[in-house]
Amino acid sequence: MQDWLVIVNPNAGKRKGEKDWKKISSLMVKYNIPFKAIFTRHPNHAVKMSRIYIRKGFKKVLVVGGDGTLNEVVNGILLQKKYDTTDITMGLIPVGTGNDWARTYGIPRDYEEAVKVIAEGKTFIQDTGKVEFIQDNKKMTRYFLNNAGMGFDAMVVEKTNEVKSQGKGNSASYLTSLLKVMFRYKNLSATAYIDKEKIDMKVFSFSVGICPWSGNGMKQFPDAIPGDGMFDITMISHITKLKIVRNIKKLYDGSFTSLPEVRTVRTTKLNLQAPKPIFLEVDGESLGHTPIRFDIVPKSLKVIYNELTWESEED
Repeated sequence: MQDWLVIVNPNAGKRKGEKDWKKISSLMVKYNIPFKAIFTRHPNHAVKMSRIYIRKGFKKVLVVGGDGTLNEVVNGILLQKKYDTTDITMGLIPVGTGNDWARTYGIPRDYEEAVKVIAEGKTFIQDTGKVEFIQDNKKMTRYFLNNAGMGFDAMVVEKTNEVKSQGKGNSASYLTSLLKVMFRYKNLSATAYIDKEKIDMKVFSFSVGICPWSGNGMKQFPDAIPGDGMFDITMISHITKLKIVRNIKKLYDGSFTSLPEVRTVRTTKLNLQAPKPIFLEVDGESLGHTPIRFDIVPKSLKVIYNELTWESEED
């Protein structure tokens, strides 16, 4: 049985990664899961470490962290050249504050139950997204596995990360940041090119989803299926702040997409351009700005799952 490379983010979940590692590692021993553990020391360290250890022959990577650490490992997997990306298996023990990707696959927050999921080893091959953007006057590329947001979404993530960096993050951080940012955000003009359609709009929120959830349990992409080879796009424009407050509950069950100010489409690629920079976040990590290009990378990531939640809802 090949060893798992375990990448632990000690800062995840208000340093739960560090505090709870002894308990998690003892559970892995209990369930006969062989592993080698390394701890991240700085942003993007998990990208580098996953690439190095995959080159050494590791084909199973387990993340002990949250969505940000997952994103880094995904970039390591997709950037390495030793194996086909679907020859690598990725798993998660959630210790972050959001853990939105984990919701899609029914991964428990209880450590022992999550370790059991790893031991059972059921796998699913999902899509990833590739995004090109501008940062420090350079064109950059990043892969993501859950979702991306621009405009208002990116500002909320930036505020949330600021709170987390001060050690004050919790499960309500995203909602609190959303409410604070909402009253100072101004819509920005943009042009989206989706398939053959050109859409001129005043952007409040423009988001791209592979999986359904973001923002610690908000169902921003209610119809998203992570292995269908398509992005789910949610665009919101010309909505009043009062209407946002009145409809916050609908963000959590996905019914907000029925509002007239919301438009949803599905596509494999899109471009967003704007006269003034519109900023970007992917998987909860703040990045650069427009011009931005998205491309789907179909069935490119093999993941361990407990339950395929979108199939449960269909049942």
